[in-house]
Amino acid sequence: MTGKALEAAHTLPTEAEEILDRLSSRRSCRVFDGRPMEEEVIRRIVRDGTQAPSSCNQQQWHFVVVTDRDALRRARDIAGGNPHFAECGALIYLTFQKGWAHRNYSVVQSVGAAGYHMLLSTHLRGYSGIWNAGVGDHGALREMLGIPEIFEILGALAIGRAGETAPAMKAPRRPDETIMSFGRFERPAHTIYPVKPADSYPADRIANHDNPFAEWDPAKWGWDQLADFRGYSVWAKSPTPGVFVSARHGDATARELDVLGPVAPAASVAEIMPWGGTTTVELLRRLPPDARLNVVELSENNLSFIRERLRSEGMEREGTAFLRAEAGKLPFDDGSLDIVYFPQSLEQVPDLAGILDEARRVLKPGGTVLAGTRNMTSRYGREWRDVESRGQVPLQGPFVPLPSRTVRMAVADRFEIVDEAGIGLAPGHDAGLSRGPWRHRRRIYVLKARRA
Repeated sequence: MTGKALEAAHTLPTEAEEILDRLSSRRSCRVFDGRPMEEEVIRRIVRDGTQAPSSCNQQQWHFVVVTDRDALRRARDIAGGNPHFAECGALIYLTFQKGWAHRNYSVVQSVGAAGYHMLLSTHLRGYSGIWNAGVGDHGALREMLGIPEIFEILGALAIGRAGETAPAMKAPRRPDETIMSFGRFERPAHTIYPVKPADSYPADRIANHDNPFAEWDPAKWGWDQLADFRGYSVWAKSPTPGVFVSARHGDATARELDVLGPVAPAASVAEIMPWGGTTTVELLRRLPPDARLNVVELSENNLSFIRERLRSEGMEREGTAFLRAEAGKLPFDDGSLDIVYFPQSLEQVPDLAGILDEARRVLKPGGTVLAGTRNMTSRYGREWRDVESRGQVPLQGPFVPLPSRTVRMAVADRFEIVDEAGIGLAPGHDAGLSRGPWRHRRRIYVLKARRA
């Protein structure tokens, strides 16, 4: 192909470029302002979706639109973790009739194409939206919406006007070399996540709650694989204000930081692998105005998520640094920090001894390490072994709860233990703090130590 021909092949009419640019600016929205949408606009959006390809043109799809505010609140309650269901202008449930080559995903692909077409229509019309695969108990939804058993519920689109606190960033997209290849399958090793060895991996054997191939042991992952996984999957909810704040995550974080106690003025603090920034928000509330916080993650994407989370919650502070740790090495000079905080992240690293050695290296003499860890020797640990670990690795990445005494021994080999406590006896949301003899049996074990 000549130079001019190649240039012509790459050139699109200005109008097409403008449309593609607008489409590429679409981003998922989990914060809506609660205002209703006109029914005719919703009808047009759904009608636009039906222009998508359909397997054998059967169009075995059906879209149930919910706009009543009480019904939206009920949908939120059924979904559990989707508060935006109650705030959006409309929910569009995606369903299809089972029985037409759906085992080959052809009908599923058709409904998926229609759903995305609706999101593009929503975006071009000046509204925002998000695709939700997790919609809660299907039985409750069938009862609420009158969906017959022969129709499968694939998910729901939440559409409406974005709220003022909606994240202003689009989630990152992977580089070309990681998502496409020509002629044969080629993909960088760090973007392929570890699984347990097997002769085959049948798709119908893999579910979120039951995945026999999922590899939860972070020691089986490389640091670069962990960085890649966390750096993309975390975006789903992390930048949204208040998300992941619950008795399990929010109250427990507050109790962890109670063990830390008051922080001295002008202290230099590092928070290691905070994932989505929930603990960062709580930590900043505890720090003196002149303290310097260093947020350390494995991927630049994680750091961008946390920056946006702090912005959206009004917690931006001059002097906060956002740094990457590569291959388990903390990005600090020897003896440069006053406090190192591991917010339930020790159980997520491939090398416990190595990261604790790093913490000792970067702490000043007399400096403090604070670590909260999910405890294997607890009711939660039993639930993790029997139920949770049978499912898919969660968005924050693989982890294995650590026995509290294992953590204590590893820390005691390097530091002088100052305080220890346990949080929560029940495996769920209990966040009660105890320093009594049962502290080693609580679901979260918290330890404070000092470098000699």
